[in-house]
Amino acid sequence: MSGVARRTVVAAAGGASLAAALTACGGGGGDTNGKGDATEGETLARTADIPVGGGKVLADKGVVITQPKAGEFLAFSSKCTHAGCAVSSVKDGVIVCPCHQSQFDMSDGSVKSGPAGSPLPPTPIQVVGDAISLG
Repeated sequence: MSGVARRTVVAAAGGASLAAALTACGGGGGDTNGKGDATEGETLARTADIPVGGGKVLADKGVVITQPKAGEFLAFSSKCTHAGCAVSSVKDGVIVCPCHQSQFDMSDGSVKSGPAGSPLPPTPIQVVGDAISLG
C-alpha cells in the first residue's frame, strides 16, 4: 500500500471513529425544535403530574415541563444544547443533563452551569383545565 493510500485509509478510519464517538455522546435523540415525537394539541401531561418547584422530563416527546411557581407551567426542549443528550431530571430549581452535568434554570431555560453555553429552547404549551398540551 502506498504512503498516500495508507494515510487516506487512516484518515477515513479516524473520521469514522470520531463520528461514532460524537453520535454516542449526543444520545438524546429527538429533533431540534423541542417537540420530539409530540404533535401540536397532544396532551403531554396533567397539571398534577408536575410538582411545584420541580418538573417532569418527557424524553419520548422531547420536552421537559416545569412549574416554577404554583400554576405557572413552562416547557423547554429536553435536548441539552451542549452535546444533544436528553436531560434527565428537574431538582433544586434546575434541569440536569446527565452526560456532562450541564444545569439549566427551570424558570427560563438559561444555563446555570456548563459546559452548555446556550439555554434550552422554550417549547410552546397550553394549559386547558388540567391538561398540558403542545400549543
